[in-house]
Amino acid sequence: MNELTLDTHAHSASNGGRSKSLSGTNLVRFKKITDVGIKSIFSHGLRSMLTVLGIVIGVAAVIAMLAVSEGASYEAQQQFRDLGASNILLKSVKPAEVEESTSRGFGPPQAVVYGLTNADITTIRDTIPGISNVIASRIVKKNVWNLGINTNTDVVGTAVDYPISRNYNLRAGRFFSEAEMRDHANVVVLSDEVADALFPIDNPIGQSIKIDSDYYNVIGIMESEGFSNLGQNQAGSSNAAPSRIFIPFTASKSRFGETTTRQTAGGMESETVELHEAIIQVAEQELVIEVGKIIEQILQRRHKEVDYEIEIPLALLRQAEESALRDQIVAGAIASISLLVGGIGIMNIMLASVTERTREIGIRRAMGAKKRDIITQFLVEAVILSGVGGLIGVVLGVFIPFLISTFWGMTTIVTPIAPILAFSISAMIGVIFGIYPSMRAADMDPVEALRHE
Repeated sequence: MNELTLDTHAHSASNGGRSKSLSGTNLVRFKKITDVGIKSIFSHGLRSMLTVLGIVIGVAAVIAMLAVSEGASYEAQQQFRDLGASNILLKSVKPAEVEESTSRGFGPPQAVVYGLTNADITTIRDTIPGISNVIASRIVKKNVWNLGINTNTDVVGTAVDYPISRNYNLRAGRFFSEAEMRDHANVVVLSDEVADALFPIDNPIGQSIKIDSDYYNVIGIMESEGFSNLGQNQAGSSNAAPSRIFIPFTASKSRFGETTTRQTAGGMESETVELHEAIIQVAEQELVIEVGKIIEQILQRRHKEVDYEIEIPLALLRQAEESALRDQIVAGAIASISLLVGGIGIMNIMLASVTERTREIGIRRAMGAKKRDIITQFLVEAVILSGVGGLIGVVLGVFIPFLISTFWGMTTIVTPIAPILAFSISAMIGVIFGIYPSMRAADMDPVEALRHE
């Protein structure tokens, strides 16, 4: 029993030693094959460089296009996030029929009445569970004066928590308070664009501006960078969101009323709009979509015409995310065509190399090289070419988005997956497009190869 055990151990040790020996032999053989492949690449430097260039361009294009696509997607999604994922935005919209009639100059002589009403907001607030807050706003186009300087801007009458609901940031000063809201106080917060226009030198805080015949004390400056063009009604103005100022809703209603008059191409036009905007804040994000549907049903019952719009940032955000994924797939597919062209270039060069090195292949086969050795050699060359091209392409692909952001001001985002994916594809291309030339080289008849001149 002991002898058998000893013999077994001895046999196992012998097999282990043989396995290690074979492994070491294979490693040495692979190293020699790799050295031959590298020497072959360097012996045709210009050709190898041009082959690598195709892979470099392909990898760089994939990374750069994905970075640009990711950046554009991020900006689009950020707009919806800024609006608040738990918010529902309502705004008044002049019906198309009314817009057409007034533009032609034969509209009704009385004031055009449309849009959201205070009764709409009351009904929504009182009948729909899950609503935590409702912030209504009125927007009136006015000339705003500071001594001899004036600018035409949107005067937004709104509530105390408006900046929080829209993720706006104050550059200086403060927003108006509940007490100022109750007192119909003549206080105003300027966007920094308006502040720079009216006060090019002085600090606006504590100064006064004139709207119509009333003076308003400047108590704060809002960052224009935080403004979004989504969900905003400009009451006939252009979509220039940064050009806004903010006053208490109560002050707006008492000073300007609900009927506004503006100059049009056909003369003067009067319109009555109780509310231009309303932000519905939902307590739980999971209820936003359902609450939005209920609001739409309520407004459909209360309005004969569709003179309102409903925007749900959460739904728009989800759509943007889905669209971003599709855009990235398309961008990656388009850019991958460059990689495919680079792979075809590798195959072409390798086939030419096989033809040129027919005699060399014959000599190696005659000296004992096996088919697998020939296959390995040419595959190694193809992988080295594609791998080096991939590495250079990754560096270039990361650098190009940086240049785009620096000189063109576009948002670009290089995700970690993009370089990894691009490099992996380039390495796979080296293997895939190197297989056929390698097989062709290995299948050569040694005798015929030796006769080749």
